[in-house]
Amino acid sequence: MPAPKTKPRKPAKPSKPSKQGKFTRPDPKRVAEILKRLDATYPGATCALTYRTSWELLVATILSAQCTDARVNMVTPVIFKKYPTPQHFAALKPEELEPDIRSTGFFRNKSKSIVGAARKIVEDFGGKVPETMDELLTVPGAARKTANVVLGTWFKKAVGVVVDTHVHRISRRLELTGNDDPKSIEQDLMQVIPQSKWIDFSHQVIHHGRALCLARKPRCADCPLENICHAADKTWSTVDVHKWARP
Repeated sequence: MPAPKTKPRKPAKPSKPSKQGKFTRPDPKRVAEILKRLDATYPGATCALTYRTSWELLVATILSAQCTDARVNMVTPVIFKKYPTPQHFAALKPEELEPDIRSTGFFRNKSKSIVGAARKIVEDFGGKVPETMDELLTVPGAARKTANVVLGTWFKKAVGVVVDTHVHRISRRLELTGNDDPKSIEQDLMQVIPQSKWIDFSHQVIHHGRALCLARKPRCADCPLENICHAADKTWSTVDVHKWARP
């Protein structure tokens, strides 16, 4: 006789907070299991932006703010054909670039950032994207998230963890951080994730956020992390949920 079908459980009642407060440092064994399952689910995950050089990656990352990678990947081939090098961008006025990047949103600020970045790189770094965090942070448009993308993806330097909207949301759901601002979240992740995994972790979590751990209605029934995730906003759960573990 076939085994009777079991009904999916609804989210369980939230567990009580520990005496230490809402958030406690995650168990290293649980973190290792999360990393293991991400490796198995997203092997070889990398940046979804298309680029051929470190400069192109920097520009694409600046454009990706509040914009999908798919849209950015439609825009960048056009602008890189018109303006092949940082020197070409540096010669522009920001308003000349605006029409080409309008569809990515916030195009006026992005135009200023890209042209400013080109001028800074041409004037101060010999036309080459710098390879250190301190130097990259002096480039217009390159805040810490953008700098981490370029350093990790192009230069293969794990000096930090990319914290975008997906990493922010999922790190809180998985209780890898109790903080809400990107800078503090990055510092928390750097303490609990081995440095050798910083680059892969960000790429994998970003893929996970797009595929399963959605902002609204996460696909928990299909998630490989389901039974070690206690997020308060799970849509289906086989484990207790923690009311403080939310995006």
